[in-house]
Amino acid sequence: MTQFDDRERAFESKFAHDEEMKFRITARRNRLLGEWAGRQMGLSEAESESYAKDVVRSDFEEAGDHDVIRKVLGDLTSAGVDIDEDKVREALRNKEIEARRQIIEATNL
Repeated sequence: MTQFDDRERAFESKFAHDEEMKFRITARRNRLLGEWAGRQMGLSEAESESYAKDVVRSDFEEAGDHDVIRKVLGDLTSAGVDIDEDKVREALRNKEIEARRQIIEATNL
């Protein structure tokens, strides 16, 4: 029974770690996307940082990436940037790769 309990605890620990990593990567990805969008809109560095925080918060509105994409696409369009949803999705994918790399590098120090 002890061996089973140890395996169960190890599994639960790994699951919690994996979920935390997924959350951190998604939050970092959204921040990076917000910074990218801020540059596209011509915002100052301080404004881009503030905007990036708004993008991170927008992810809590509903499950999935739709809320983030809708916010960024709407804001870019309102700012007069010529962009479509596919370009925002591509930027989101690129920022996820970058976020994953940054998080992994930070945890392997």
